[in-house]
This record gives sequence, structure tokens and C-alpha cells, in this order.
Amino acid sequence: MTAPVTVRVPAKVNVQLAVGGLRPDGFHDLANVFLAVGLYDEVTVAPAEELRITCSGPDAAQVPLDRTNLAARAALALAERHGRDANVHIHIAKDIPVAGGMAGGSADGAGALVACDALWGTGASREELLEICAELGSDVPFSLVGGAALGRGRGELLTPLDVGGTFHWVFAVADGGLSTPAVYAECDRLREASGTGASVTDVPEPEASAALLDALRTGDAAALAAAVANDLQAAAVSLRPSLAATLAAGTDAGALAALVSGSGPTTAFLVAGEAEAEKVADALRASGTCRAVRVTSGPAAGATVLTA
Repeated sequence: MTAPVTVRVPAKVNVQLAVGGLRPDGFHDLANVFLAVGLYDEVTVAPAEELRITCSGPDAAQVPLDRTNLAARAALALAERHGRDANVHIHIAKDIPVAGGMAGGSADGAGALVACDALWGTGASREELLEICAELGSDVPFSLVGGAALGRGRGELLTPLDVGGTFHWVFAVADGGLSTPAVYAECDRLREASGTGASVTDVPEPEASAALLDALRTGDAAALAAAVANDLQAAAVSLRPSLAATLAAGTDAGALAALVSGSGPTTAFLVAGEAEAEKVADALRASGTCRAVRVTSGPAAGATVLTA
């Protein structure tokens, strides 16, 4: 009997998410600066009679257990490329908030892909794995790579970035999720309503902030705080106005920066260190504006095999 393989995969925060105009194909070009943080899902893959998925941990009931799950899609994609059946039991031990803008589903896809590659001994190159990741979704390649990276295109074309220190974060988890397509659509609507237009001919091409990249490289939390930005934040707050109170609670408690993580609704607070993180976390818990609070730091490693 082949031994199961477990892969640990990190959550992410977008320290910059610059969103271009709406393309004819319905997507937006992005300049997406990812930072992996130390909240992890663990994906375990074992031989089975047929493909099946189970899930445990916080919000496990919200995770689809059919073939729409990115972990199942990853196993099927790798199996198809290598001419085999995807007869595996995939178990996801969740610790990344579900539908929270922290790429939990994408992490599971990357984790299942790496685990199946190890279990089956397919020997797929890193390039092949990243190609499959990009087919699965825009955030999946970064879940494989981890660390910090600039994502272009839809976010899937990655350039690794140097990080010169540890950045401390507090995350406030909201009730319920936000649909990523709905947030992008609201971003387009707000742009139209403002009179700027929302198409690729109206919106400047997104670019990474030089000041932000320099702050990552030097490990300067204050400089990073001054440069963080999320073009989807106004749309997320428009769809979920209660997020404004969460952002204010963290800022009032001393966070260096407060922003919606990705398409939300999780909010992220950059702080100066561990002591400041606990202070902000306590204030957020007491504020009654969020469902849960998590403290962690980044950068974190990408998909990592724990057992093989």
C-alpha cells in the first residue's frame, strides 16, 4: 500500500492589487503583489477506489466536496496529463479562512497537485506544475511558489520578489464570504459611476508600486504600510459596508495599515511587531465587527511536502 502524502500550503495577502480595465474576455489585467503568510491548510492524498474529498477544520461545511473543488480538479488535471486515473482520497485540513480573499481554495488546489505528483511519482517539472496551476485559477500558481511574488496577466504570471524581513499581520475574518466575480463587477460598476469608465481603453495599465517593492526588499514595515493598496477595496466595502467598521477598529488600535485582503471579506492589518499584533487582535475581538481574528507573519514557504 502506497503511503499517503501530506502537503502544507500557505494563505496569502495581497499587499498591492492593481486592477486594470475590463478586457473583452471578461478578465482584468493585474499587478498583484502576493505575500504568503503563516496560516496553512494541509492536504493529504492517499490511494482510493475512486476520487473523493473530505474536509475538516473551521468552516469545513462551506467547502465543496465534489469535482468543483480545486483540489479535485488538480488531481484530475495531473492524472489526465499522465494517462492515469485520479483514484485518490483527498483530505483537506482547513485552517485558512474559507471564501475570505486569502486563497484558501487555491492553496488546496496547489497542495493536491504537489501531493498527487509525489504519490504517483509522475516526476512533473516545476514548469508543468505551474502550468496546471495557471489552468486551475489565477491565485493557484502563487500558492505553489509562496514567499513573495508579483503576479501579472490575471495574476498567474509570477516574478519572485526578495523580502528583507518578517512582516507581522492580524487578519479579521468576516461572517460569510464575498463572490470574487461579484467584487470585480462592482469595481467595474463603481468606475463607470465615477465617470472614468471601466474598460481597458479607460483604465491605465496596472503597475507594481516601486516604493512597495523596495519596502518588501528592505523589510521596512512602515514603508510597506505607506504603499499598500487594493483597487478592489472600495468594491468589497460597497458590497459589505460593515467592513468599514472592522478596518476602522484595527486602525484605531494602532495598525500601521488596514486593507481588505484580495476580494475580501477578510481584512488585513499590518503591524510593527508581535506585541502590536496582540494589541490590535484584542481590540478587533472586542470590537464585535468580525467573526474571528488570526495573528501571523510572512513571508511563508509555498507548497511543502510534509510526509512522503
